[in-house]
This record gives sequence, C-alpha cells and structure tokens, in this order.
Amino acid sequence: MHSSLPNTIDYIEMPSRNLAETKRFFAALFGWSFTDYGPDYAAFDDGRMAGGFFASENAAKELSILAARLRRKSSSSRVGRRFHFLAPGGGEFAIWSDK
Repeated sequence: MHSSLPNTIDYIEMPSRNLAETKRFFAALFGWSFTDYGPDYAAFDDGRMAGGFFASENAAKELSILAARLRRKSSSSRVGRRFHFLAPGGGEFAIWSDK
C-alpha cells in the first residue's frame, strides 16, 4: 500500500453508526474523498494513509457533528499538541500536530 517500512500500518478500518455523517465530517476535516463499496463501506486514500469506515451498530454512541467538533480533551508538550474528539459515527480519534 503506502509504506515499505516493516511493522507499519498501511490500512485501517473503523466502525461508524452513521456512515454518511462520518464521511461528511472527515471530508470537511481532512479533505478526504471516499469510494463507496456498497451501502455499508466507504474507503479513503489521501496518499499517506488509506482506510475505510464500515457501518456498524456496535460503534460508540452516535454524536452530532457539533458535539464532535467540541474539544473533549487535549494535551500540549514542547514538541506538539494532541487533540481527542468523537466523530459523528461514534469513533474516538486523536490528532497530533507539531508545534
């Protein structure tokens, strides 16, 4: 896929209780585009990371887009900042940013 390094992840899959809202959220957040494979799976590939979201009622409790954009917890250090959030499909994610 994207990496020839050993012991690296080259594809990740995540559950979503609301696939349409999850796609809309990550398209706005990262500019991702999606390829749908049936009604229950959407794949993305931004050139650095590839993966997909699959419809699942077992994902964490669904939240609205507004709630997902609110900061749940974050931390800072001398080298950067980490931000945790819940996406509309119910998944918890973290984003890392260099200072």
